[in-house]
Amino acid sequence: MTGTVKSSVGLDVRRRRILFRAWHRGTREMDLLMGRFADAQIDRLTEDEVEAFEILIEVQDPDLFAWIGGAVEVPADFDTPIFRKLKDWHLSGAGVPE
Repeated sequence: MTGTVKSSVGLDVRRRRILFRAWHRGTREMDLLMGRFADAQIDRLTEDEVEAFEILIEVQDPDLFAWIGGAVEVPADFDTPIFRKLKDWHLSGAGVPE
């Protein structure tokens, strides 16, 4: 997979920017984790979730990867509903292509 499968048509500028950033993180693993989640969820997120997701996008890849994988405890200020939604979505297998 080379990147997003979701068109940004119909998304507001903020969500378009988030979708792009989710697929351009720096490491391929995090591109896939964040990008697939964004593809599936970006148009369904509430404004509060969008704001929280923007904050997650700024977290360094190694830290976020360790939190999602459970290797390191998530700091309290990042253990948010959107982080748990992201993590649960991937753990459910929803983020794995068919």
